[in-house]
Amino acid sequence: LYLSVLHILISQIHFFGSLLLLSGLPAVFMDLAEKLFFAAFLILSVAIDGMQADTMVTGTVFCDQCKDGQRSLFDYPVNGAKVILSCADSNGQITMSREETTNWFGSYTMRFNGAPDLSGCSAHVSGSGEGSTTGCGEGAGPSQNPKLMFRMFDMEMYTVDSLLAQPAQPMQYCSTSSNPVPAPDTPPNSPPHFKLPPVPPLPSLPPLPSLPPLPPVIFAEASACPSEKWTLPEYKCYWRGVNRDTKVAVAFGMVAARRYGTDITLWHGLQGRGDPYRTLLREGITALLNSYNSFQFSYHPLGVVQHMNLALMGTTRSVLHTALRFKRANSGAGNVTCKFTTCK
Repeated sequence: LYLSVLHILISQIHFFGSLLLLSGLPAVFMDLAEKLFFAAFLILSVAIDGMQADTMVTGTVFCDQCKDGQRSLFDYPVNGAKVILSCADSNGQITMSREETTNWFGSYTMRFNGAPDLSGCSAHVSGSGEGSTTGCGEGAGPSQNPKLMFRMFDMEMYTVDSLLAQPAQPMQYCSTSSNPVPAPDTPPNSPPHFKLPPVPPLPSLPPLPSLPPLPPVIFAEASACPSEKWTLPEYKCYWRGVNRDTKVAVAFGMVAARRYGTDITLWHGLQGRGDPYRTLLREGITALLNSYNSFQFSYHPLGVVQHMNLALMGTTRSVLHTALRFKRANSGAGNVTCKFTTCK
Protein backbone atom coordinates (compact mmCIF):
# COMPACT_ATOMS: atom_id res chain seq x y z
CA LEU A 1 0.00 0.00 0.00
CA TYR A 2 2.79 2.41 0.89
CA LEU A 3 4.61 1.68 -2.34
CA SER A 4 1.43 2.27 -4.35
CA VAL A 5 0.95 5.66 -2.70
CA LEU A 6 4.59 6.48 -3.38
CA HIS A 7 4.20 5.42 -7.01
CA ILE A 8 1.20 7.72 -7.53
CA LEU A 9 2.99 10.62 -5.82
CA ILE A 10 6.08 10.19 -8.01
CA SER A 11 4.05 10.02 -11.23
CA GLN A 12 2.02 13.13 -10.51
CA ILE A 13 5.01 15.21 -9.41
CA HIS A 14 7.01 14.25 -12.48
CA PHE A 15 4.07 14.99 -14.82
CA PHE A 16 3.26 18.40 -13.40
CA GLY A 17 6.94 19.30 -13.26
CA SER A 18 7.19 18.54 -16.98
CA LEU A 19 4.19 20.78 -17.65
CA LEU A 20 5.91 23.58 -15.75
CA LEU A 21 8.97 23.27 -17.94
CA LEU A 22 6.83 23.26 -21.11
CA SER A 23 5.03 26.43 -20.04
CA GLY A 24 8.35 28.27 -19.88
CA LEU A 25 8.40 28.78 -16.11
CA PRO A 26 11.77 28.63 -14.31
CA ALA A 27 13.19 25.26 -13.34
CA VAL A 28 13.02 26.29 -9.67
CA PHE A 29 9.42 25.03 -9.59
CA MET A 30 10.61 21.58 -10.61
CA ASP A 31 13.22 21.65 -7.87
CA LEU A 32 10.53 22.64 -5.37
CA ALA A 33 8.36 19.72 -6.44
CA GLU A 34 11.26 17.31 -6.00
CA LYS A 35 11.94 18.67 -2.51
CA LEU A 36 8.28 18.18 -1.56
CA PHE A 37 8.48 14.64 -2.85
CA PHE A 38 11.64 14.06 -0.81
CA ALA A 39 9.91 15.24 2.35
CA ALA A 40 6.94 12.96 1.67
CA PHE A 41 9.28 10.07 1.08
CA LEU A 42 11.00 10.61 4.43
CA ILE A 43 7.64 10.29 6.14
CA LEU A 44 6.79 7.16 4.22
CA SER A 45 10.24 5.67 4.83
CA VAL A 46 9.71 5.71 8.56
CA ALA A 47 6.56 3.68 8.14
CA ILE A 48 8.13 1.10 5.83
CA ASP A 49 11.37 0.64 7.73
CA GLY A 50 12.18 -3.00 7.83
CA MET A 51 10.32 -3.93 4.64
CA GLN A 52 11.96 -5.62 1.63
CA ALA A 53 14.36 -3.49 -0.42
CA ASP A 54 12.93 -2.14 -3.70
CA THR A 55 14.19 -0.04 -6.67
CA MET A 56 11.94 2.23 -8.71
CA VAL A 57 12.51 3.93 -12.09
CA THR A 58 10.13 6.60 -13.37
CA GLY A 59 9.91 8.95 -16.36
CA THR A 60 7.62 10.54 -18.97
CA VAL A 61 7.21 10.18 -22.74
CA PHE A 62 6.28 13.15 -24.97
CA CYS A 63 5.26 13.24 -28.61
CA ASP A 64 7.90 15.21 -30.57
CA GLN A 65 5.48 16.61 -33.17
CA CYS A 66 8.12 18.68 -34.96
CA LYS A 67 10.66 15.83 -35.01
CA ASP A 68 13.39 18.26 -33.94
CA GLY A 69 14.69 16.07 -31.09
CA GLN A 70 13.80 18.56 -28.36
CA ARG A 71 10.85 19.58 -26.21
CA SER A 72 8.63 22.43 -27.43
CA LEU A 73 5.21 23.92 -26.74
CA PHE A 74 3.65 21.68 -29.40
CA ASP A 75 4.66 18.45 -27.63
CA TYR A 76 2.24 16.54 -25.38
CA PRO A 77 2.43 13.44 -23.11
CA VAL A 78 1.89 10.12 -24.93
CA ASN A 79 -0.49 7.48 -23.60
CA GLY A 80 0.27 3.81 -24.41
CA ALA A 81 3.90 4.25 -25.47
CA LYS A 82 6.18 1.27 -24.82
CA VAL A 83 9.39 2.05 -22.92
CA ILE A 84 12.23 -0.46 -22.62
CA LEU A 85 14.93 -0.19 -19.95
CA SER A 86 17.91 -2.42 -20.77
CA CYS A 87 21.20 -2.94 -18.96
CA ALA A 88 24.40 -4.36 -20.50
CA ASP A 89 27.70 -5.55 -19.09
CA SER A 90 31.19 -4.45 -20.12
CA ASN A 91 31.02 -6.75 -23.15
CA GLY A 92 27.80 -5.24 -24.42
CA GLN A 93 25.67 -8.26 -23.46
CA ILE A 94 22.17 -7.48 -22.19
CA THR A 95 21.97 -8.57 -18.59
CA MET A 96 18.57 -7.15 -17.63
CA SER A 97 15.65 -5.70 -19.53
CA ARG A 98 12.25 -4.40 -18.49
CA GLU A 99 9.33 -3.01 -20.57
CA GLU A 100 6.55 -0.72 -19.36
CA THR A 101 3.66 1.19 -20.96
CA THR A 102 2.88 4.84 -20.21
CA ASN A 103 -0.41 5.84 -18.56
CA TRP A 104 -2.80 8.67 -19.42
CA PHE A 105 -0.33 11.21 -18.08
CA GLY A 106 2.46 9.90 -20.31
CA SER A 107 4.44 8.60 -17.31
CA TYR A 108 5.70 5.12 -16.55
CA THR A 109 7.14 3.34 -13.47
CA MET A 110 9.33 0.23 -13.31
CA ARG A 111 10.07 -1.73 -10.10
CA PHE A 112 13.03 -3.99 -9.41
CA ASN A 113 13.59 -6.25 -6.45
CA GLY A 114 16.64 -5.47 -4.42
CA ALA A 115 18.97 -2.55 -5.16
CA PRO A 116 20.64 -3.16 -8.54
CA ASP A 117 23.01 -0.57 -9.99
CA LEU A 118 21.16 0.98 -12.96
CA SER A 119 23.72 3.68 -13.75
CA GLY A 120 24.86 1.78 -16.88
CA CYS A 121 21.35 1.16 -18.21
CA SER A 122 19.43 3.12 -20.84
CA ALA A 123 15.75 3.71 -21.57
CA HIS A 124 14.18 4.28 -24.98
CA VAL A 125 10.78 4.27 -26.66
CA SER A 126 10.22 1.05 -28.60
CA GLY A 127 6.81 1.80 -30.10
CA SER A 128 3.15 2.22 -29.19
CA GLY A 129 0.88 -0.25 -27.47
CA GLU A 130 -2.40 -1.67 -28.67
CA GLY A 131 -4.47 0.97 -26.86
CA SER A 132 -2.54 3.92 -28.18
CA THR A 133 -4.41 6.17 -30.66
CA THR A 134 -1.97 9.07 -30.81
CA GLY A 135 -0.13 7.95 -33.96
CA CYS A 136 3.15 9.04 -32.40
CA GLY A 137 5.01 5.76 -32.09
CA GLU A 138 6.55 5.25 -35.53
CA GLY A 139 9.86 6.81 -34.50
CA ALA A 140 11.74 7.45 -31.30
CA GLY A 141 14.15 10.04 -30.03
CA PRO A 142 17.48 9.43 -28.32
CA SER A 143 17.72 7.08 -25.34
CA GLN A 144 18.29 8.39 -21.80
CA ASN A 145 20.21 6.99 -18.85
CA PRO A 146 18.54 6.62 -15.44
CA LYS A 147 19.81 9.05 -12.81
CA LEU A 148 19.93 8.10 -9.13
CA MET A 149 17.70 10.46 -7.25
CA PHE A 150 18.29 9.11 -3.75
CA ARG A 151 19.16 5.92 -1.85
CA MET A 152 17.84 5.36 1.67
CA PHE A 153 16.86 2.38 3.86
CA ASP A 154 17.96 -0.08 1.12
CA MET A 155 15.61 1.67 -1.33
CA GLU A 156 16.64 3.41 -4.54
CA MET A 157 14.84 5.92 -6.73
CA TYR A 158 15.89 6.61 -10.33
CA THR A 159 14.51 9.20 -12.74
CA VAL A 160 14.85 9.25 -16.51
CA ASP A 161 14.86 12.48 -18.55
CA SER A 162 11.88 12.89 -20.84
CA LEU A 163 11.81 10.40 -23.72
CA LEU A 164 10.53 11.45 -27.14
CA ALA A 165 8.23 9.51 -29.47
CA GLN A 166 7.97 10.83 -33.01
CA PRO A 167 5.24 10.73 -35.70
CA ALA A 168 5.90 9.63 -39.26
CA GLN A 169 5.91 13.24 -40.53
CA PRO A 170 6.34 16.55 -38.65
CA MET A 171 3.27 18.70 -38.19
CA GLN A 172 2.59 21.43 -40.78
CA TYR A 173 2.58 24.25 -38.24
CA CYS A 174 6.16 23.49 -37.14
CA SER A 175 8.87 25.96 -38.12
CA THR A 176 10.86 25.12 -41.22
CA SER A 177 13.99 25.73 -39.15
CA SER A 178 13.50 22.23 -37.69
CA ASN A 179 14.65 20.78 -41.04
CA PRO A 180 16.90 23.52 -42.44
CA VAL A 181 17.90 23.41 -46.10
CA PRO A 182 21.66 23.73 -46.55
CA ALA A 183 22.72 26.97 -48.19
CA PRO A 184 24.43 26.72 -51.58
CA ASP A 185 28.18 26.83 -51.55
CA THR A 186 29.59 30.23 -52.42
CA PRO A 187 33.25 31.16 -52.88
CA PRO A 188 34.75 32.74 -49.75
CA ASN A 189 34.84 36.51 -49.55
CA SER A 190 32.77 36.82 -52.76
CA PRO A 191 30.60 39.96 -52.85
CA PRO A 192 26.84 39.56 -53.35
CA HIS A 193 25.72 39.59 -56.96
CA PHE A 194 23.44 42.58 -57.17
CA LYS A 195 23.62 45.95 -58.83
CA LEU A 196 22.08 49.15 -57.65
CA PRO A 197 19.89 50.99 -60.15
CA PRO A 198 21.40 54.18 -61.54
CA VAL A 199 20.58 57.26 -59.54
CA PRO A 200 18.61 59.76 -61.63
CA PRO A 201 20.31 63.14 -61.99
CA LEU A 202 19.04 65.88 -59.78
CA PRO A 203 17.05 68.57 -61.54
CA SER A 204 18.93 71.79 -62.07
CA LEU A 205 17.84 74.53 -59.73
CA PRO A 206 16.73 77.82 -61.19
CA PRO A 207 19.17 80.69 -60.68
CA LEU A 208 18.57 82.75 -57.61
CA PRO A 209 17.15 86.19 -58.29
CA SER A 210 19.58 89.01 -57.85
CA LEU A 211 19.14 90.93 -54.65
CA PRO A 212 18.11 94.54 -54.94
CA PRO A 213 20.85 97.02 -54.13
CA LEU A 214 21.00 98.13 -50.55
CA PRO A 215 19.80 101.67 -49.96
CA PRO A 216 22.58 104.16 -49.17
CA VAL A 217 23.32 104.86 -45.55
CA ILE A 218 21.72 107.96 -44.12
CA PHE A 219 24.26 110.76 -44.09
CA ALA A 220 25.57 111.46 -40.60
CA GLU A 221 26.95 114.76 -41.83
CA ALA A 222 24.94 117.61 -43.28
CA SER A 223 23.74 117.18 -46.86
CA ALA A 224 21.31 119.26 -48.90
CA CYS A 225 20.32 118.53 -52.50
CA PRO A 226 18.14 120.75 -54.72
CA SER A 227 14.94 119.54 -56.36
CA GLU A 228 16.64 119.06 -59.75
CA LYS A 229 18.88 116.27 -58.38
CA TRP A 230 15.91 114.47 -56.80
CA THR A 231 14.37 114.09 -60.26
CA LEU A 232 17.44 112.45 -61.83
CA PRO A 233 17.21 108.63 -62.31
CA GLU A 234 20.80 108.00 -61.08
CA TYR A 235 19.79 109.26 -57.61
CA LYS A 236 16.51 107.39 -57.23
CA CYS A 237 18.03 105.09 -54.60
CA TYR A 238 18.07 108.01 -52.13
CA TRP A 239 14.29 108.18 -51.95
CA ARG A 240 13.51 106.83 -48.46
CA GLY A 241 10.49 107.14 -46.20
CA VAL A 242 8.36 107.97 -49.25
CA ASN A 243 8.53 107.09 -52.96
CA ARG A 244 7.71 108.77 -56.22
CA ASP A 245 4.13 107.51 -56.26
CA THR A 246 3.30 108.62 -52.70
CA LYS A 247 0.36 111.03 -52.72
CA VAL A 248 0.91 114.58 -51.51
CA ALA A 249 -2.16 114.19 -49.29
CA VAL A 250 -0.55 111.17 -47.62
CA ALA A 251 2.81 112.88 -47.07
CA PHE A 252 1.54 116.27 -45.85
CA GLY A 253 -1.97 115.64 -44.51
CA MET A 254 -5.47 117.04 -45.01
CA VAL A 255 -4.48 120.71 -45.33
CA ALA A 256 -2.32 119.88 -48.36
CA ALA A 257 -5.05 117.61 -49.73
CA ARG A 258 -7.57 120.47 -49.73
CA ARG A 259 -5.11 122.66 -51.65
CA TYR A 260 -3.53 120.22 -54.10
CA GLY A 261 -6.13 117.44 -54.27
CA THR A 262 -5.78 113.74 -53.50
CA ASP A 263 -4.40 112.52 -56.83
CA ILE A 264 -1.14 114.43 -57.25
CA THR A 265 2.03 112.49 -56.38
CA LEU A 266 5.35 113.68 -54.98
CA TRP A 267 7.01 113.08 -58.35
CA HIS A 268 4.56 115.42 -60.09
CA GLY A 269 4.87 117.92 -57.25
CA LEU A 270 8.60 118.25 -57.92
CA GLN A 271 7.78 119.59 -61.41
CA GLY A 272 5.71 122.58 -60.14
CA ARG A 273 6.81 126.09 -61.17
CA GLY A 274 5.43 129.62 -61.93
CA ASP A 275 3.08 129.77 -58.93
CA PRO A 276 3.81 130.39 -55.19
CA TYR A 277 1.79 127.34 -54.15
CA ARG A 278 3.49 125.08 -56.73
CA THR A 279 6.86 126.50 -55.69
CA LEU A 280 6.01 125.78 -52.03
CA LEU A 281 5.01 122.21 -52.92
CA ARG A 282 8.21 121.63 -54.93
CA GLU A 283 10.52 122.97 -52.22
CA GLY A 284 8.51 121.34 -49.42
CA ILE A 285 8.83 117.89 -51.08
CA THR A 286 12.56 118.50 -51.62
CA ALA A 287 13.00 119.51 -47.96
CA LEU A 288 11.11 116.38 -46.85
CA LEU A 289 13.40 114.13 -48.93
CA ASN A 290 16.53 115.90 -47.62
CA SER A 291 15.33 115.50 -44.01
CA TYR A 292 15.02 111.72 -44.51
CA ASN A 293 18.62 111.45 -45.80
CA SER A 294 20.62 113.65 -43.44
CA PHE A 295 20.54 113.90 -39.66
CA GLN A 296 21.95 117.43 -39.79
CA PHE A 297 19.54 118.89 -42.35
CA SER A 298 17.98 122.20 -41.31
CA TYR A 299 14.52 120.65 -40.88
CA HIS A 300 13.22 117.46 -39.24
CA PRO A 301 10.59 115.53 -41.31
CA LEU A 302 7.83 116.53 -38.88
CA GLY A 303 9.09 120.12 -38.96
CA VAL A 304 8.80 120.20 -42.75
CA VAL A 305 5.17 119.00 -42.59
CA GLN A 306 4.35 121.50 -39.81
CA HIS A 307 5.80 124.53 -41.67
CA MET A 308 4.09 123.37 -44.87
CA ASN A 309 0.66 123.26 -43.24
CA LEU A 310 1.11 126.59 -41.43
CA ALA A 311 2.01 128.29 -44.72
CA LEU A 312 -0.99 126.81 -46.53
CA MET A 313 -3.32 128.06 -43.80
CA GLY A 314 -1.85 131.58 -44.05
CA THR A 315 -1.65 134.21 -46.77
CA THR A 316 0.08 134.04 -50.12
CA ARG A 317 2.91 136.06 -48.61
CA SER A 318 3.51 133.39 -45.94
CA VAL A 319 3.42 130.73 -48.65
CA LEU A 320 6.13 132.56 -50.60
CA HIS A 321 8.30 133.17 -47.51
CA THR A 322 8.12 129.50 -46.45
CA ALA A 323 8.96 128.36 -49.99
CA LEU A 324 12.04 130.61 -50.02
CA ARG A 325 13.23 129.31 -46.61
CA PHE A 326 12.83 125.70 -47.86
CA LYS A 327 14.76 126.56 -51.07
CA ARG A 328 17.59 128.12 -49.06
CA ALA A 329 17.86 124.99 -46.86
CA ASN A 330 17.74 122.68 -49.93
CA SER A 331 20.58 124.67 -51.49
CA GLY A 332 22.80 124.21 -48.43
CA ALA A 333 22.61 127.82 -47.18
CA GLY A 334 25.94 128.50 -48.82
CA ASN A 335 28.06 126.05 -46.76
CA VAL A 336 26.41 122.58 -47.14
CA THR A 337 26.82 120.49 -50.28
CA CYS A 338 24.90 117.55 -51.73
CA LYS A 339 26.53 114.21 -50.88
CA PHE A 340 24.83 112.19 -53.61
CA THR A 341 26.80 109.57 -55.53
CA THR A 342 25.52 107.62 -58.50
CA CYS A 343 23.29 104.72 -57.46
CA LYS A 344 24.54 101.21 -58.35
